[in-house]
Amino acid sequence: MDMHKIFGSRFSKGLELCVLVLMSWVHVDVHAQASMSTTQAVVQNTSSPTQGLELKKAKLQKKPSKDSDVIFHFSSIGDSRTDARTPGISEQDKRWLTASPVLSRVIKEIAKSRSEVLFFNGDMIMGYAKDSIDNERQYAFWRGMMATLMEAGTYVMPVPGNHEVQMPTKTPEGTVKFAQPYLEKQWRENMGDLIIDMDRWNKTVKKPITYWDINNTATPELDHVQTAQTQLNYSFDVGPIHFAVINTDPVGSDNVVSSSWLARDFEQAKLRGANTFLAFGHKMPFTYFPEVGGKKEADGLDVKPAERDAFWSVIENYGATYFCGHEHVYDASQPLKAQGGKSWQIIVGAGGSPFSVKKEDARNPKDRMYAWADVKVTKKGALNVQILGFDEKLGPTKVIAKWKIEPSAVSAVH
Repeated sequence: MDMHKIFGSRFSKGLELCVLVLMSWVHVDVHAQASMSTTQAVVQNTSSPTQGLELKKAKLQKKPSKDSDVIFHFSSIGDSRTDARTPGISEQDKRWLTASPVLSRVIKEIAKSRSEVLFFNGDMIMGYAKDSIDNERQYAFWRGMMATLMEAGTYVMPVPGNHEVQMPTKTPEGTVKFAQPYLEKQWRENMGDLIIDMDRWNKTVKKPITYWDINNTATPELDHVQTAQTQLNYSFDVGPIHFAVINTDPVGSDNVVSSSWLARDFEQAKLRGANTFLAFGHKMPFTYFPEVGGKKEADGLDVKPAERDAFWSVIENYGATYFCGHEHVYDASQPLKAQGGKSWQIIVGAGGSPFSVKKEDARNPKDRMYAWADVKVTKKGALNVQILGFDEKLGPTKVIAKWKIEPSAVSAVH
């Protein structure tokens, strides 16, 4: 018997088996990385994505084949600033005034989802500092955290909030927050390179921006503002999708959107063939009032109803969807649905700032969950919206709500 042949044959078969096992392991690992990272889901049994929730476990699964129709994928969240008086926060967060445990978790989740752009809807710093160097330090800390997301392949688009552009001011009627020209200037100095670095966008997103013009903004000559809103109001296209960012607290017109500029901007986008209109701002046009507790009176653009209505009329006329923050909560609604309105307001202000709804008042689990919007835009202009989040104990990420928005029609999917 030739022992060399026997051992050679066994070795050959063993080697083949090892190769097959290795190939199988690589195949499994690649598909595991492409699977959804969400291990639990929050399932709703109502027709609205904002009502009762029932927790239900979901198995890992591959992305559905319908993603082949997706032409753009973005995320949206706001309000990661914190307050030094917040109980239980670290010494680091007391100094830098960022809710870093929540924000770092959100950054990791968004990077994992391979979202192409994150629209951050304001209040990334605490602000309100008498010494502008304090603001600079807070901007620097936030930018440092966001740098990891940019390097991971998600471009960050900043949206100004009241904590960036306003300053509490004493008046005979009490302390009132007013936007300040020097704070708008400080915003541009700290965020201007992101609005928009075309080379970095092209390397990160790899889908060209068109119709970006830094001079396309609200001005004192044409709009009810006292200062040019350069890099505070801005817009651009990606394919047939039109994106507009708005400042909800311009100097001289606090709690007011430059609706005249937005109407001109949307009309130009419509004329060139845009089929999807998306707007991002800080303050909500319609304050969310939970069942109990929470806000008792208007705290957004609705403190000035006439100006709010003018803004929302533009949103409705173009079938746009508006993403915002300010309230530290997640809520989605069609504010004028009873009157035939189709447009959605999506509040995603639960980025780490103290929740707007107190623990003892919370009747709906979503009211005290850190949450962000994950949105995929299809070729026909539909929005496949998922609201993802986790509880205040930083538990597993869950699907809080999921539905589909057409530019002028809505069909809920739960």
